[in-house]
Amino acid sequence: MQTTSLILHGLPVSGHVHRVELLLRMLGLPFTFVPAPAEVRAGAAFRALNPLGQIPVLQDGELVISDSNAILVYLARRYAPGGDWLPEDAAGAAGVQRWLSIAAGELAFGPAKARAHALWNVPADLDQAGALAQRLLAFMEQHLGTHRFLAAAHPTLADLACYSYVAHAPEGGIGLAPYPDLRAWLARIEALPGFVALPASPLPAAA
Repeated sequence: MQTTSLILHGLPVSGHVHRVELLLRMLGLPFTFVPAPAEVRAGAAFRALNPLGQIPVLQDGELVISDSNAILVYLARRYAPGGDWLPEDAAGAAGVQRWLSIAAGELAFGPAKARAHALWNVPADLDQAGALAQRLLAFMEQHLGTHRFLAAAHPTLADLACYSYVAHAPEGGIGLAPYPDLRAWLARIEALPGFVALPASPLPAAA
């Protein structure tokens, strides 16, 4: 099933936007990308789409959806029902939801926060963000030592929700060298059909 009415509002450097773009491309869905820098997000037109002024925002015809993880769930249910991206069995769905929560929690306040501070000087407690990042990456490394993907034997929304900020953690000074199984998982995501990279930062990055 395809549509020509999908519009994605965001910024190419946003990991939250990137996870949505990955699913759109992996599902083969045509979409229009509309840049939404800070001045646009502060305007009345964008606030009518999302009163919180946050990206990404997806328009599908008359329907408007905010929050990257909510958009992932919508796209999987709407355009890939019964598919692998969001398992329909209770245990599989719970497994994906666990990682979506991690993406909105430890990932957002660890690697993503450190990256935002390094790139855009977003206020952050770097000691706290760094400690949270290291705890999360160690947990992921242990998990991926016995699993090819995060929530199932195949890629799911869990992998897309976590990929971008983990892959670009070095831009926030969080190195990935100590985590070989995690880096192998990143390579598996990057090998998926439809994968596109998140633009890299020009800043020096940790290994």
